[in-house]
Amino acid sequence: MTTATARFIENERKKLLQEQIAVNAELENLRDLMQAEVDVEPDEGDTEIFEREKNAALIAVLERRLLDIETALKSIEKGDYGICTRCGNPIEIERLEVKPDATLCLNCQREVERLSRRNRPQRQIEW
Repeated sequence: MTTATARFIENERKKLLQEQIAVNAELENLRDLMQAEVDVEPDEGDTEIFEREKNAALIAVLERRLLDIETALKSIEKGDYGICTRCGNPIEIERLEVKPDATLCLNCQREVERLSRRNRPQRQIEW
């Protein structure tokens, strides 16, 4: 591993740790909001229920993000950070700069998305 690569990985590790802290703080905040009791009144009930559903969806997204961050940090610890889990080739530096928790190179990501779209059933719109 070159010095530049090691420096890049260390910078990415620092970014991931900072993001992990931010995501954990936001999760804690949203979970606290979810603990609050809902006072359902006829005029206000819909708004409060909508906010709780929105917060629950955000929690799910943030929990997935946290899992991705933790996976990337483990990958750094194991020494295989930046290696595509599908083909074994290096993940593009530009991709890692944008998405430090990427586990697939751009070609494999495109292929996985293409296969996913192909296997997804088409929904018919009924008017």
